[in-house]
Amino acid sequence: MAKNTEVSAAQSKFHVGDEVSFKIEKRTFKGFIDKSYTNSFLITFESDDPEIIDKYHKKVVINNRHLKMIKAAPKIKDTDDDKETKSTKSSKKK
Repeated sequence: MAKNTEVSAAQSKFHVGDEVSFKIEKRTFKGFIDKSYTNSFLITFESDDPEIIDKYHKKVVINNRHLKMIKAAPKIKDTDDDKETKSTKSSKKK
């Protein structure tokens, strides 16, 4: 069976590098999205609580419905030179 790789509407609001807030163990934390999964994100965060650090090791996977955007990561636009460089690299690999 093939995996569903379509991005949902809720997930398309978030991107790698975005700063988000979320709750774990009834406390609110801020962190940055490191990786995107089908319905969730891997988030790196900081905490002063040694129990939280020991339990989560500064990383947690949170469902996209439980995230709130704080600040979007800067978007890098592809210029014509970048597109040409990418296409030449991919044609050399073949």
